[in-house]
Amino acid sequence: MELLSPAGHWEAMVAAVQNGADAVYLGCGDFNARRGAKNFTDDELPAAVAYCHLRGVKVYLTLNTLLTDRELPQAEAALRCASRCGVDAVIVQDWGLAALARETVPDLPLHGSTQMTVHSLAGVEHAAKLGLRCVVLGRELSAADLRAICAKSPISIEVFAHGALCMCWSGQCAMSALIGERSGNRGLCAQPCRLPYRLDGGKPGRPLSLKDACLASHLTELEDMGVSILKLEGRMKRPEYVAVITRVYAALLRERRAPTREELDQLTLAFSRQGFTDGYWQGRLGPHMFGSRPENAPDPTELFQAAKAAYQREDLRTVPVTFSARIRAGRPAVLTASDPDGNASQAEGPVPEPARTRLLTAGDLTARLSKTGGTAFRAEQVDVTLDEGLSLSAGAVNALRREALERLTVLRTTPPQRRESPAPPIPRPAAPSPALSFTVSLSRGDQLTGGLLSLSPAIVYLPAERIGDFDLSPWTGGPTEFCVSLPRICKDSELPALRSLLEQAKAKGCASASIENIGQIALARDLGFPLRGGLGLNIFNSRSLLELQCWGFASAAVSFELRHEQIRDLRKPIPCEAVVYGRLPMMTMENCVVSNALGCRSKDGHGPCGAGHVLTDRRGEKFPIQSVFGCRNEIENSRVMFLADKPEFRRCGLCYARLRFTDESPESCINIFARYLGRGEDIPSGYTRGLFYRGVE
Repeated sequence: MELLSPAGHWEAMVAAVQNGADAVYLGCGDFNARRGAKNFTDDELPAAVAYCHLRGVKVYLTLNTLLTDRELPQAEAALRCASRCGVDAVIVQDWGLAALARETVPDLPLHGSTQMTVHSLAGVEHAAKLGLRCVVLGRELSAADLRAICAKSPISIEVFAHGALCMCWSGQCAMSALIGERSGNRGLCAQPCRLPYRLDGGKPGRPLSLKDACLASHLTELEDMGVSILKLEGRMKRPEYVAVITRVYAALLRERRAPTREELDQLTLAFSRQGFTDGYWQGRLGPHMFGSRPENAPDPTELFQAAKAAYQREDLRTVPVTFSARIRAGRPAVLTASDPDGNASQAEGPVPEPARTRLLTAGDLTARLSKTGGTAFRAEQVDVTLDEGLSLSAGAVNALRREALERLTVLRTTPPQRRESPAPPIPRPAAPSPALSFTVSLSRGDQLTGGLLSLSPAIVYLPAERIGDFDLSPWTGGPTEFCVSLPRICKDSELPALRSLLEQAKAKGCASASIENIGQIALARDLGFPLRGGLGLNIFNSRSLLELQCWGFASAAVSFELRHEQIRDLRKPIPCEAVVYGRLPMMTMENCVVSNALGCRSKDGHGPCGAGHVLTDRRGEKFPIQSVFGCRNEIENSRVMFLADKPEFRRCGLCYARLRFTDESPESCINIFARYLGRGEDIPSGYTRGLFYRGVE
């Protein structure tokens, strides 16, 4: 497996390279998921790539955030810069950016970020169709899940092996955005999951703070199942941390063995949150996976000092070179330097003179050529062809060595020639947007009433996991379209259950399916559903909408992290929808908060253990917990977003405005809908405007 280490800045990159990383991943500018790291400047990036490539290390550039239309030109420039300076791959989250990269820099490899929330074989296969060469799978997958995907994956698979775990599935968290306007999808997560909360008014704790992952004891299994890239987390961590964990994992991979007690202690000292967990890998969820780092925890001074002293010399990682010297009478001296990658450079020196005092020997020549200190090379082998009775000065030999290595350096660091094309324009819609229609999404069967449907919603979204609770028979065939809303997360092992629910939805009269993850597209198409894009797809720009049009989607919900002006300015090649009322979803969690606290996981794994429970933060804000497919939890915002008294959402060029009902009573659903139609005056208490006006950083 390739060992991929974090490089939050230049020194961390050096630490990773010198301690055995096969590749590093780094950010440049603002379009990466660790904007809080020092990162690299445009001027530093080519030098960083050259430093790594000289030493045989790949460089992956992270452009793994959601991008607005105004940011896409800058992102396009970053793609071109990455391609020109020889970056080995770009890691992306945004569907529009992935499409833009395919069009403008087609030879630059693309990897799918874990922020894409790919966690199934169908998701991997769809990513492969889009031209991605590698996908970073969700950290929540078990060994069995990974093994099944790797066995049939058409592209490389990357797995996080060490470092921080998010409570929410990557790419599906809006908690930081909604609480503090710092979006995790935009690289500025404030980590609210690490704060204290109380479940149902109980004792304060940290029920959302997971321990760090550590799969150091499972590396042979990962390699044998076909994982291509092993990733270490930590671009926000100090370079000494990067040095320690990279050195340990490099040794384990190189020697194909389990860690020693000393190595595990070093990993723990470098950074941990009350130890490590491999709970997801084992498929054993529960409270044992949780922990937090004590405030003002001291750094391991001795360990870090030793690590820093070692990597700062920059002599731990050198490239083996074979020198071939030909010193023949009457001919210029020739030295060839060859590396293991097939590169060979040649330098030519003066014609050797007949020896007057001391003869040049093969041993002398070998000793002089082996003095490669201060370079990234080491002389592994020296082959000498030497005529007798000749003399060549030490200065001439040194000059030959320097010139050969300088030319070899150029060969190793020269970027490949790659194609570039202009960005295709985004076509404007052929016709103006139709009149705005309202849609509703429901959470419970009792919310679907004749009174609600008498208000003529264009679409009613029904959750797949509760489709059995809804009786559609009185209303099918009418003007309202029923759409089954798929879960954001569905592992391969859960696909049969989801297929059964979708078949039931189709039999009940659902005419379309709302897709929340690319892994669901093939299943919905196979069952004959027209596709609508859900919130889980994180649609943030016009090129992402254009991509969904290419996938055959009939409409798409845009991200609720967009301000109304940003929604207004989208080109909208397909009909667009935005949430204008309701509790916004903040987290989709694999680890059930309620089960961890109360032990109430249902026998079939799909139980209502989240229903009616609430998390309360230190300010007294109460966040309802919804139970969703797979006995997962979805945390909802503490306040309902309310825009009925605001005109801006009607001026955004939307086809649909969604009212998202979660814990509302049937009567409240009707009253709120009527209020948006201008037929009432109901206003929820303690409401919020969401991010409709504030947006996110």
